[in-house]
Amino acid sequence: MAGLEHLDTDVERALGNVRVPAYVIDKYGVIRWLNPAAQKIVGDVRGQQMTSVLAPEERRRGREIFMRNLNGPAEGSENRGVVLNEDGDRVEVELCAVPLTQGGHVFGVFGLVKDVVEDIPEHPHPELTPRQIEILHLLEQGRSTTQIAAQLHLSIETVRNHIRHLMQALGVHSRLEAVAVARAAYG
Repeated sequence: MAGLEHLDTDVERALGNVRVPAYVIDKYGVIRWLNPAAQKIVGDVRGQQMTSVLAPEERRRGREIFMRNLNGPAEGSENRGVVLNEDGDRVEVELCAVPLTQGGHVFGVFGLVKDVVEDIPEHPHPELTPRQIEILHLLEQGRSTTQIAAQLHLSIETVRNHIRHLMQALGVHSRLEAVAVARAAYG
């Protein structure tokens, strides 16, 4: 690693011992390296496509975010998503990923799992899609339509449509009512 050569150290071994889940995905989307902390979440999935560990409704967005990390700014991105553990159970994670470069060319993505939420709340209403539930959670956090669109990499109009449909499914007339109904459903 540039700037670390003079330390004469094994960075990969050190990252392997870090308790924070970490991973490397090559430019083709294949998982090439996981430290033991990451393997505790998804198992040993080296050699598999990165979409194989994502919940089905997250795969398209996961590919889009991955491509942005390959082609986007050097500072990378932070995202939330749902992965499947070895048993197929859903685990919500918050990820931070940056492109890996060598000689001016991007050859993959390095990432860390910043947060793991193993107990994902039940759906507040069976009629809601996973995306509508995700947007509802962001509304609960007080996010605006513009903030939700930016975080989920969607157009403002698409977010508005999701909000309108989730309000119809919940039988409410405002975002505040939707949040109240969701909180009541969580207990």
